[in-house]
Amino acid sequence: MAFALPRLKQADRLVATGVLGALLLTWVLLVGFDSFTQFARQLGSIGKNGYTLAQAIGYIALTVPRRFYEMFGNAALIGGLLGLGGLAASGELTALRAAGMSKLRIAAAGVGTVAVLALAVVALGETVAPAGQQRADAIQLQAKARNLGASTRTGLWARDNGSIVNAKAALAHREHDRVSVELAEVRIYGFDTDGNLTALTTARRAEHADGVWTLYDVRATAFHDGAARSAQAAQRRWDSGLDPRVLALSVAHPEYLPVRDLRRNIRYLESNAQSAGAYANALWGRVLYPLNVLVLVMCALPFAFGTLRSGGLGKRVFIGLLLSVVWFFLQKALVSMGAVYDAPPLLANLAPALVLAVAATLYFRKFG
Repeated sequence: MAFALPRLKQADRLVATGVLGALLLTWVLLVGFDSFTQFARQLGSIGKNGYTLAQAIGYIALTVPRRFYEMFGNAALIGGLLGLGGLAASGELTALRAAGMSKLRIAAAGVGTVAVLALAVVALGETVAPAGQQRADAIQLQAKARNLGASTRTGLWARDNGSIVNAKAALAHREHDRVSVELAEVRIYGFDTDGNLTALTTARRAEHADGVWTLYDVRATAFHDGAARSAQAAQRRWDSGLDPRVLALSVAHPEYLPVRDLRRNIRYLESNAQSAGAYANALWGRVLYPLNVLVLVMCALPFAFGTLRSGGLGKRVFIGLLLSVVWFFLQKALVSMGAVYDAPPLLANLAPALVLAVAATLYFRKFG
């Protein structure tokens, strides 16, 4: 006997279509408004350090995929409420309830639509969005520091007096409530006045502390008269003019990085006995992002059913949105508290979704 996939009923299609239309419209409007606001800010930087209008437009265009990823949760929430609210206003939601369709079933049809889009959003957040953001950050870095450049493939490049510095990555980490920047896999190329390579220094990492740069696991090679001489050291002072505050501009926000990069940075920091809390929280926040969105939408959709008993859809939708905004701030607070009290990052990021899931279960058992 052939296995047949369950067919969507017309009622499910009605709910899905209403939610999908409102979600997509809300999504585009939110991203458009956010992009326009950021573009207006970029206009104030045009003309500084050679920053042009074309670069500003390119910067905004490259960040659009990341904005679509970030705004999906808000769009799903607002679109879900407006989609079901539109069905309630036209009487179609009342007809579905009168036909015996439970609130849980109606909400599940709406959440199912969000879940399908969430799969595409997760793929976007792991591919196009971080790649575009890294290229956009490189544009900003060049605009603010003309002797610095960044590439998604070869890392950070900087001119330091007569040397060229390359670092595979620049990472930010917190230690004793102080954020610092660290360079990983450093290469320092020394040249003479004729442009000939005279020295090559490699280090596993470089740290800046108390106004001094220090290289670790150093191998220095000097080239002279066709010969090369190398020396190794566990650590060595590096007399560099690189400004760590400027280098901080090259560090991508952990929440912008894909899962593979977050895991690599976590392993790197842990291998050096440093705190990887920010990257661990970003990792689990990204992994649990679809779950948080789906559970939040499931909890918010009941506010659209208020018009079945009385008027005031706008009031109920507003309350739903207000509670959701409060919840987003509460979620951030719970994650921050978990970091302060050294709670496991997975538990700190999963706890808000579990609370929402329990609230949704209780509601639909009582009123579904």
